[in-house]
Amino acid sequence: MSKQPIGIFDSGVGGTSIWKEINMLLPNENTLYLADSANAPYGLKTKETIINLSIKNVEHLINQGCKIIVVACNTATTNAIYILREIYDIPIIGIEPAIKPAALNTQTKTVGILATKGTLSSELFHKTTDLFASNIKVIERIGEGIVELIESGQLHSEAMRNLLKVYLKPMIDANIDYLVLGCTHYPYLMPLLVELLPNNVKIIDSGEAVARQTKVVLEKNDLLNTSLAKGKCKFFTNGKTEVLASILNNEFEVEYLDF
Repeated sequence: MSKQPIGIFDSGVGGTSIWKEINMLLPNENTLYLADSANAPYGLKTKETIINLSIKNVEHLINQGCKIIVVACNTATTNAIYILREIYDIPIIGIEPAIKPAALNTQTKTVGILATKGTLSSELFHKTTDLFASNIKVIERIGEGIVELIESGQLHSEAMRNLLKVYLKPMIDANIDYLVLGCTHYPYLMPLLVELLPNNVKIIDSGEAVARQTKVVLEKNDLLNTSLAKGKCKFFTNGKTEVLASILNNEFEVEYLDF
């Protein structure tokens, strides 16, 4: 089992930000990435639909022999992770917005979070926020349209810049000192965000933490690949292969999969 791949899925290309962190930390692990771009974004769908899509993705990855599943999607994690863990025996890693470190470290007692509607309205997100951020001001913003622009290859467009200006203005006006990225697509906005935000605002996402947790769970279950060879990385999408390839700097072959 140890040589079997780590399975990773997202509602599109954004979860590659998680894949990159995992690949950096565990370069000898084989990985299989599944982009459900045809159904992106998950954030606007009903909880039932999100659960069904997540099950479909996990089924495919398990059928490909994956030894562990990383749900590289905040919306899928916050809406479906408990059900996935009830159904399947293999380890399943989730991801949720890093509101805890932001809440614990803020000096202005005001933090911003940019996420999808599905994440911000989920029970898991509200539980986390109530637990760690009850004494601070949290300015939430649904990043409507961001995922769609990224999935259509408009990451660096003027439309994206204008959208972010609108979303960030209330946060800047409220004097946030942390911006939490609550969608795995959003780390690809980092250069634009750094440009648009004041210098004192720290931007955090969950990528490194998810990679570390994946390593811990692999070790705990004796599933680490002990081979010294560099791992093989496979990428599949039911959307535009060129968009996923571009996000990966055209360094990997991307296969179209009708699923």
